[in-house]
Amino acid sequence: MASKKNALTIGIEYALAKAIVGILRFTPTSVAFPVARMGAAVLRAAVPKLAKTARRNLEFAYPELTEADRTRLIHGIFGGLARSLVVFSKFPALNARNIGQWIRYEGLEHYASAKAKGKGVLVATAHLGNWELSAFAHALMTEPMHVMVRPLDNPLIDRLVEHRRLLSGNRLLLKKEVALSVVRALKQNEAVGILIDQNAAPEEGVFIDFFAKKACAGSAFAKLAARTGAPVIPGFAVWEEPEKKYVLRFFPELKMTGDTQSDTQTIHAEFEQIIRRYPDQWMWIHRRWKNRPPGEPPLY
Repeated sequence: MASKKNALTIGIEYALAKAIVGILRFTPTSVAFPVARMGAAVLRAAVPKLAKTARRNLEFAYPELTEADRTRLIHGIFGGLARSLVVFSKFPALNARNIGQWIRYEGLEHYASAKAKGKGVLVATAHLGNWELSAFAHALMTEPMHVMVRPLDNPLIDRLVEHRRLLSGNRLLLKKEVALSVVRALKQNEAVGILIDQNAAPEEGVFIDFFAKKACAGSAFAKLAARTGAPVIPGFAVWEEPEKKYVLRFFPELKMTGDTQSDTQTIHAEFEQIIRRYPDQWMWIHRRWKNRPPGEPPLY
């Protein structure tokens, strides 16, 4: 997607992003985390619509919560973004020897079982915990994988992010090349991770139930699973506060039927269960329920 920003804006944003990542990279973790949290607080104040969207989402996803509870979750969301930024800044220093300081596995047997079928693996993932670290760490701890990406609207920042994503050996697939690239990777018995939890255009998805509300979910993932026969497993890197590290959890293979509507619902029902276990680690600041079924009023 071509950027709609002018050259000056692109340059300023890039300079700021590069400076922040550069500073955090060489700042001791004990200092980097609180500094990043301060930055997240500034972002929250500077772009109030993010917290507003999160609160609206939480109001209908968790009607039983108090305003104080919702505020606590929103605070957790921005804290998680800060934590993810710090880890992302450290990517150049992470390798197979020290990655265990940041993350460990749980449920790797589910991935191994799926891989043993010889049809590749479709890893269904979401903007939960640290999605950048999950794929990055998996490449170092087990094997590289293919990761579906969508270009950022700032091409300079996009190149900065892309460079770091590739450092652990992963391969990036552009969204516009999804079908051919994914099928090729799966035929070679390789794994493909795709973020599929965000709002989709009606012409690209189906309406499913998600937190008791209809949500438009992209249907391409379920169609790829049906076309290739590749096993589908959910995987997420979630922060465990008692351990002060992330846990990359792979869950049991989901049973796919070949029916796009049913399979898309199955995947998102699993997402909902996992998000409910870690409600302060999902991206509630995204207008997930933006597109409505015909005749329904907007929620935002």
